[in-house]
Amino acid sequence: MSIRILLLGSGGREHALAWKLSQSPLVEHIFVCPGNGGTSQLPITTNLALSSTDFPALVAFAVENQLNLVVPGPEQPLVDGIETYFRKVGIPVFGPSALAARMEGSKAFSKAFMARHSIPTAKFRVFSSSQVEKAATYVKTCGHPVVLKASGLAAGKGVLIPDSIEEAIKGLHEIMEDNIFGAAGTEVVVEELLVGQEVSVLAFSDGYSIFPLPAAQDHKRIGEGDVGPNTGGMGAYAPAPAATPAIMERILTESLRPTIDGMRREGVPFVGMLFTGFMLTSDGPKVLEYNVRFGDPETEALMLLLEENCDLAAILLACAEHRLDSVQISTRPGYAVSVVLASQGYPGSYTKGKSIDLKNVPPNVVVFHAGTTASKGEILTSGGRVLVVSAHASTLREALDKAYAGVDKVSFEGKTYRRDIAHRALKAASEPTGLTYAQAGVSVDAGNSLVETIKPYVRSTRRPGADAEIGGFGGVFDLKATGYIDPVLVSGTDGVGTKLRVAMDVGVHDLVGIDLVAMSVNDLLVQGAEPLYFLDYYGCSKLDVSVAAQVVKGIADGCRQAGCALIGGETAEMPGMYNNGDYDLAGFAVGAVERHSILPKPNIMAGDILLGIASSGLHSNGFSLVRKIIALSGLSYTSPCPWDTQTPLGHALLEPTRIYVKQILPAAQAGLLKGMAHITGGGFTENVPRVLPSHLGCIIDAAAWPLPPVFRFLGQLGHVAPPEMARTFNNGIGMVCVVSHKDIEVAIDALQRSGGAKVYKIGEVVATPGVVMRNLEKWS
Repeated sequence: MSIRILLLGSGGREHALAWKLSQSPLVEHIFVCPGNGGTSQLPITTNLALSSTDFPALVAFAVENQLNLVVPGPEQPLVDGIETYFRKVGIPVFGPSALAARMEGSKAFSKAFMARHSIPTAKFRVFSSSQVEKAATYVKTCGHPVVLKASGLAAGKGVLIPDSIEEAIKGLHEIMEDNIFGAAGTEVVVEELLVGQEVSVLAFSDGYSIFPLPAAQDHKRIGEGDVGPNTGGMGAYAPAPAATPAIMERILTESLRPTIDGMRREGVPFVGMLFTGFMLTSDGPKVLEYNVRFGDPETEALMLLLEENCDLAAILLACAEHRLDSVQISTRPGYAVSVVLASQGYPGSYTKGKSIDLKNVPPNVVVFHAGTTASKGEILTSGGRVLVVSAHASTLREALDKAYAGVDKVSFEGKTYRRDIAHRALKAASEPTGLTYAQAGVSVDAGNSLVETIKPYVRSTRRPGADAEIGGFGGVFDLKATGYIDPVLVSGTDGVGTKLRVAMDVGVHDLVGIDLVAMSVNDLLVQGAEPLYFLDYYGCSKLDVSVAAQVVKGIADGCRQAGCALIGGETAEMPGMYNNGDYDLAGFAVGAVERHSILPKPNIMAGDILLGIASSGLHSNGFSLVRKIIALSGLSYTSPCPWDTQTPLGHALLEPTRIYVKQILPAAQAGLLKGMAHITGGGFTENVPRVLPSHLGCIIDAAAWPLPPVFRFLGQLGHVAPPEMARTFNNGIGMVCVVSHKDIEVAIDALQRSGGAKVYKIGEVVATPGVVMRNLEKWS
């Protein structure tokens, strides 16, 4: 297959891409629009004198000249929707749709996306230009230094880093009222100032797979030592030693993969080059911003790191055709360095048209043109950043020496450049430092922050016997304060199962906290016990305080419903043990019952009645089957719920487990119940026999209560047979009580007076062991 390419742009990035693309045996010709003095000299490459913003004219040219791949260099065409124009005529574009390009086009959008998908980033708030006073109040009260970012595109210059609150407020007025960044400042992101080394990671993606290139480090300031105004970038090198293999793995698992997966789940798959800026903080890598194209000057260095036989054209086409896993991407060992040569006066005003002498450049460097034009046999300056001198070597020091040797051989009037590219890496190499616990991926500070955040939730569960204060080595409970005369302690432990996966995918975390309590305290209840206290376990690879706090908030809610105190717990941050954003839960509950009231009673007999108390929904069992059915159905968790179209399906499935303590415990303490069965995993057929003597069984009438729509939906969609439903789900009955036929009316009245869940006569105890389910055909 011959590839004919349209490459949009005129900078050093585009020259570097054209240089690498022209080496592909698949490429027949490259048209660069508009190109520069360097691209005009490449083989099989032609500069194109068309407006790069006239998309219809570009499409017409592409169709007429049988082009079959479009590669936009800058971000603006992508944000403006160029991908759609070419997709309509069947020409693939290496780059995202306009909707996906919002990741760079709107910082407000990208920050909200990171929050939705638990991608590590700085704390932030977004303000419209009319909210300058609200923004100023936030700056004064947020408790941390801030960075001010214009939300829209500002040619890489829409950021202010104030040194004080006063400077920050002044900056807000400049962006929001004086419009120093133009329309880009219509919305402003005020975010926490992160501290650490900054790296850039460029990654190929086809919307499903992602392949990151080695991390690069850019140099934004014009002056050596990182002083002076910001520029488009004065140099870069890769790989950046600060991005160790362990950090790169965290970047991939905590940020890049969740980004690609999240975009696809939201219906806007990302295709192209995801260029992400990271700050390597003491808590790990955090995303600064997304870009949706190749970086400049990072690309000039990274092209030299690709193996000579690595076919860039094949990679770009594979991404555009959603088959990235079908091509090989390989980089060579060593380091690559790019040094930018700028016009005098840049990033301010500068003079153009200066003649450039490149005759004595060494053969072991590559000079990419950024702001040049070819005129009458000469190469002239035409931009602020003029040239990018790049070199590769086995060590960083050697690569720098080669690049600067090349810089010395380039001459033009006003040549300006930095002599300290890669100074951070060189300094770090000469100053070995010791490791910290945080660098191993465990943040003690985050753990302390979580404890302080959840203390009010925990205090809300106080009851006689417990003050519900946390922070010590163990939780204390005063059993004497409960008033029991001859108590027996009952304990239970449980989790939430794969319902957790749904919660993590949907991003709703408090409801599973209620589930965690419910699964344990309902098990105590079947012994006739009153729940007294609860402890939880929360395990994760990287502690997200906001997520963990929501879980504990739900646990506290469950404890209040059950009347027990939350007296302690364990939070375990274990890097590498879980996928990014995942966590696991376990709960432990202790209750008490007077010795003479322990259930089940030994006098259960044939003829006793089974009362069923309604469930709130699925509760916390059978979710492996639920997830399988949803996956095969083609529905997603954001789809409207089939039985409640006002609610997303994921939220409906997360309806928390009903806690039966306040409804059932009074009847148990009054001696009205002989036994109880909590209908969890195993459904009726496995759980009801656990409360019956071995010589007895029961008959349950499936027509005695209405099958809730969620179970009918799962049974029909998954073609699950009624007997399988009966041994998997609760099917609308969360608790079964065994009652003497003589006490049935009193028991029903007591249960209905104490709680809101409906009570049904669903069967009776019989003299034959086993469970007979009658009228199951009613569920079909």
